Amino acid sequence: MTVSTVLRNSMLQGGTADTGQASAIAGAGFSETLRTSLSNGNIDLDAIFDVAGQSYNLSPDLIKAVAKVESNFRSEAVSRAGAMGIMQLMPGTARGLGVTDAFDPYQNIMGGAKYLRQMLDRFNGDLDLALAAYNAGPGTVNKHGGIPSFSHAYINKVKSNLNGGTIIAGTAYYSGRSDSGFGSSEVFNLGGSLTEMLLMKVIEMQMNSSEDENRWVF
Repeated sequence: MTVSTVLRNSMLQGGTADTGQASAIAGAGFSETLRTSLSNGNIDLDAIFDVAGQSYNLSPDLIKAVAKVESNFRSEAVSRAGAMGIMQLMPGTARGLGVTDAFDPYQNIMGGAKYLRQMLDRFNGDLDLALAAYNAGPGTVNKHGGIPSFSHAYINKVKSNLNGGTIIAGTAYYSGRSDSGFGSSEVFNLGGSLTEMLLMKVIEMQMNSSEDENRWVF
């Protein structure tokens, strides 16, 4: 999928853009597939990106394109600056987004998508400025009066990922935080927590799907 296709699809009225991922959410077997993947700790990242896209009105491919540059979908990744997880959330940013465990793929991706949505809103839908803000911080973008020189390569990499066709994030293993409050036999099972949050979100989206006219926009 090209950048121009994503942008064009984001402007469609009366329907959703075909990202190649939306059908996974609507499929009858989605909930069971998700439950199975979560029960053994092997988390379907593509399913989470779909939920994040629906939740924040973004193309899942855009979120994936950012995540691929940030960590190549590694949930355990930590940068030299201390950015954590798949979407490389800084500790302060994670706290501000309500992320309590940045190494939890669900929390991390949802937090990263929320932050990307915030940057797009802040910069009036300008994708390049939003990506620069995700990379360097909105304060840095404002300070430079636009895209900092060191963010151009980052933006180009994200767009290259979008131009490269369907992005598959795959799976990640997460066994839960040691201080999460779950007993060892309960951890993922994930059981009560992440499974239920995802399934509730899917049900909510399915119930609201007939009312939504501008999905996958950014």
